[in-house]
Amino acid sequence: MPRATWDKGAETVMVEQALDQPEAGLSRVFWKQLMANRLAVVGGILLVGFLVLAALAPLIAPYDPLEQDLYHRLASPSLSHPFGTDDFGRDILSRVMVGSRISLRVGVFSVLMALVLGTAIGLSSGYWGGILDQVLMRAMDLMLAFPSILLAIGIMAVLGPGLENAMLAIGIVAVPQYARLVRASTLSVREMDYVQAVRALGAGDLRILAFAILPNCLAPLIVQSTLGLATAILDAAGLSFLGLGAQPPLPEWGAMLSGGRELIVSAPWVLTFPGLAIFVTVLAFNLLGDGLRDALDPRS
Repeated sequence: MPRATWDKGAETVMVEQALDQPEAGLSRVFWKQLMANRLAVVGGILLVGFLVLAALAPLIAPYDPLEQDLYHRLASPSLSHPFGTDDFGRDILSRVMVGSRISLRVGVFSVLMALVLGTAIGLSSGYWGGILDQVLMRAMDLMLAFPSILLAIGIMAVLGPGLENAMLAIGIVAVPQYARLVRASTLSVREMDYVQAVRALGAGDLRILAFAILPNCLAPLIVQSTLGLATAILDAAGLSFLGLGAQPPLPEWGAMLSGGRELIVSAPWVLTFPGLAIFVTVLAFNLLGDGLRDALDPRS
């Protein structure tokens, strides 16, 4: 109950302190549930470590990731080279550390691109409906009919190999997921009373979309974006492994796997450590995404 002081002789009350605001209460519930999920906390810690590593990689990497030392080629893990060296004598630890920046850039750019395009398509399709909805959704269905990696390879065949083109291809492939998610949220919100009230007050369609409908799509979009980052990093590694993404000597994890696949028996560390980096990073994003999904679920 709010604390109140009665003014003697006057039937008035002065509120000194209000109850906790609903937004603050929801925030506390969200953080409480997120912190209670131990796997999500582990994923968050791993993700923070990944971000710090990516930010400081050029400063803390022990060697130049592109520097070749043929005298120490294929050296096994040691104190001087904790992850060993590759077939050109380059330090694998340094390449994995610097490669984290590339993987993060690929994931963020691809997800942002898919998020912006998918949100715009989903809002337009769900709000206006009709022929526009049919055309846009059939286009999304057509894209979903292809396996994502196969569609990305087809786009790369048109754009050509390269890291930038790989980011574009991965972003385009992910658009239908965000479009269908936002469309579903828009369809469930557009007929609600508060949206009708805003429309009755004379608000235009763009204002309704931006301030009445889009905020209700943010929770599922946050979860999908977190999980999408993991998928984008995997897809980028897959394209680089096939020789379509990052090109040598760029220290991208998928390209490192591709370059060392013939050494799996004679020098397994060349593949092991880049593969572990992909595994841990994707695991961190997935654990955090699952935790966010549970914490943002209104039924909980």
